[in-house]
Amino acid sequence: MSNSTQMLKGIIDGCLLAIIKKEGEIYGYELATKLEEYGFHSFSEGTIYPLLIRMQKESLLSTALKKSTAGPKRKYYSITGKGEQELLEFTKRWEKLNHSVNKVLK
Repeated sequence: MSNSTQMLKGIIDGCLLAIIKKEGEIYGYELATKLEEYGFHSFSEGTIYPLLIRMQKESLLSTALKKSTAGPKRKYYSITGKGEQELLEFTKRWEKLNHSVNKVLK
């Protein structure tokens, strides 16, 4: 695991929630692609699925199986009310941490 991956470990849940909120219903491969577009190159589908399953168990996400035009049904993830509250709290924690780290680095 790279150093940047280790640093991201504590914030990836919030980033996943933010992407799901922004995109609406999204399936795992599509989510991995979005992470890549945002510059998160260390996270594959195999890395994010356990996180998604845990967040579903914590009621932060809901899922729905939908038909796919190419193959078996896909599991789509949506953010729940509890997930939106967690995202709001994550955003506040991130802004405070980001401010503190920037103060130290400058």
